Amino acid sequence: MKIRTLLGAALLASSMLVAGAASAKSLVYCSEGSPENFTPSVNTTGTSFDAARPVYNRLVQFTPGTTQVEPGLAESWTVSEDGKTITFKLRPGVKFHSGVNGFTPTRDLNAEDVIWSFERQWKADHPYAKVSGGSYDYFNDMGMPDLLESVTKGDDDMTVVIKLTKPNAPIIANLAMDFAAIHSAEYAKYLMDKGTPEQFDQIPVGTGSFQFVAYQKDAVIRFKAFDGWAGKPKIDDLVYAITPDATARYAKLKANECQVMIAPNPADLPDMKQNADINVMEQAGLNIGYYALNAQKPPFDKPEVRKAIAMAIDRDAIIKEVYQGAGQKAKNPIPPTMWSYDESTVDIPYDPAKAKEMLKAAGVEGLKTDIWWMPVQRPYNPNAKRMAEMIQADLAKVGIEATLVSYEWGEYRKRMQAGEHQTGMLGWTGDNGDPDNFLAVLLGCNAEGKPNGNNIPKWCNAEFQEVVNKAAEISDQAERAKLYKRAQEIVAAEVPWVNIAHSTVFEPLRKSVTGYKVSPLGAHEFQNVDITE
Repeated sequence: MKIRTLLGAALLASSMLVAGAASAKSLVYCSEGSPENFTPSVNTTGTSFDAARPVYNRLVQFTPGTTQVEPGLAESWTVSEDGKTITFKLRPGVKFHSGVNGFTPTRDLNAEDVIWSFERQWKADHPYAKVSGGSYDYFNDMGMPDLLESVTKGDDDMTVVIKLTKPNAPIIANLAMDFAAIHSAEYAKYLMDKGTPEQFDQIPVGTGSFQFVAYQKDAVIRFKAFDGWAGKPKIDDLVYAITPDATARYAKLKANECQVMIAPNPADLPDMKQNADINVMEQAGLNIGYYALNAQKPPFDKPEVRKAIAMAIDRDAIIKEVYQGAGQKAKNPIPPTMWSYDESTVDIPYDPAKAKEMLKAAGVEGLKTDIWWMPVQRPYNPNAKRMAEMIQADLAKVGIEATLVSYEWGEYRKRMQAGEHQTGMLGWTGDNGDPDNFLAVLLGCNAEGKPNGNNIPKWCNAEFQEVVNKAAEISDQAERAKLYKRAQEIVAAEVPWVNIAHSTVFEPLRKSVTGYKVSPLGAHEFQNVDITE
């Protein structure tokens, strides 16, 4: 069966955009973009993670609204004294969803599913290794191929033993991240036997609180409640109304066509806060918005050129116009709310005259470049196009002619990860509350000296890599903090990207919505949410 015939059912869900508000147990979430697909291990964007999150669980998970790890599909785990063996006891009786393509599970979750889920990302000979492109950036950027020695069944079908090649302090928190979602090995075999393995990533089957119903690209995703191991959610139908424009999202929220929305325009916040029907939840974002300079493309391979460009950009003006008070200027690649943040870092000043001198001294004159800007609004960057225009104007003042470039979101991300850009914007919301998740993932390189997939500046530095690798192997947080501060010093000297801002995250929702919690990790979760009208 071709996927497009299945997706036709999604048209039925469009009525939810109106009827959802009328039904007491239906909730519509105004999201900002279409997912790349529904398998977290092959995605890297928050947009796609949000779309898949209702369907899946992981061995461990974050307590809603926190970075604390709690049991998920594993009801308990033990770590060996040397920190290299983790034994997980799986929760009994965990059911998988049925698929809208005819799949019906015949067994509960067991160790086979866990092993399958990791080996797909790890083993080149896995039957699904090359399905959907075969790129597992998160798995690779977390260093999992070098870290894993084995993932095997224990003494019984409900025990999984993960052996590591070396101790790793953030490993348990890492396994609570989306890339570590557990899939059904039985579903994978069902599709492979049918000759339609590509449906695996487009028609998701998991153990989560909501079961996938239908998807229409750029329009709607529909889920229904699943009475699984975590209990049946309080809402019966969950609809993602894909609405890229923030003004349109707010209009839907006011009209009660959606009850929760992502990423409001900063300019709309005063009106939202005065609206008697709307709650505006907020917290400091565990994030960074940055402007990357591709260190593998001259003249951006020179630190002095990168620093000159940072000096040429009026970040105060960007904070004022783009963030409109909903963010603070960044001087480090990790946010100030994160442990190990280096307060002593001296920020790069705005000094276009000095920038011009430095560029001339570096032999850079008449430079033409590009500025890539994101086509979607993100929590760490509410208006990438306007930011790009402001940077373009700033660079013109120091003699750099820049052309603006953008692509559809999935394509944009793919091309930036491939290093096609000279300069461009992206950002990050932390996945697990550990500095490793920013520093090693976003600025790290693999053992062969090649940049991680999420390393958009394509910058590799041997000392930096040695420092972050060492920090991941020790458990003493004070010692780890010292190492991460040294890593920040190296970044400050090398300027692989221009730190722009750490944003404040705002989550507007109707006052009829209860039980919703703002995630410091940027997740939107609805298991415990109820609606009263």
